[in-house]
Amino acid sequence: MKISIGNDHAAPDYKKAIVEMLNAKGHQVTNYGTDSTNSVDYPDFGHPVAKDVSEGVADFGIIICGSGNGIAMTANKHQKVRAALCWMKEIAILARQHNDANIISIPARYTSIQQAVEMVDAFLVTEFEGGRHQNRVNKIACS
Repeated sequence: MKISIGNDHAAPDYKKAIVEMLNAKGHQVTNYGTDSTNSVDYPDFGHPVAKDVSEGVADFGIIICGSGNGIAMTANKHQKVRAALCWMKEIAILARQHNDANIISIPARYTSIQQAVEMVDAFLVTEFEGGRHQNRVNKIACS
C-alpha cells in the first residue's frame, strides 16, 4: 500500500515507530512530518497527507498532533477525505468498517506509541463493510 504520514511537534517519536512498522510490512511511505519537537503548525503537515489521499496518490493517510483534532479538521477540508480521530484500536476498526475512513488521526498526548502503532495496523487491515454504511458515507460530501 501507499501511505502518507504527517505529524507536528507532538509526535516525531510516534511517526518514527509507525513508519518502522509500515516499512517492515512492505508498505510505501511518504513522510511529510517533522522530526523535531520545536513548535510547528499542524496544517502544514496535514494538508499534504490529505492532498495525497484526495488525489489517489496514497491509499491511506496517517496524521498525528497533540489532540488529533486540529490536524483532522485540516484533513477533512479536502474532498474525498474521511479523517477519523481515533484514540483506541476499536474506534480505528469501526472508522474503517462503518465510515470507510481513509485517514486515521491520532492524539499523541492521549495515546501511547504502542497504542498508536496498534491502531494504525488495525486501521489498515480492516475492510469497509459497505451495505447500509455506504448509503451514509455517500451523504457525507457536500454538493
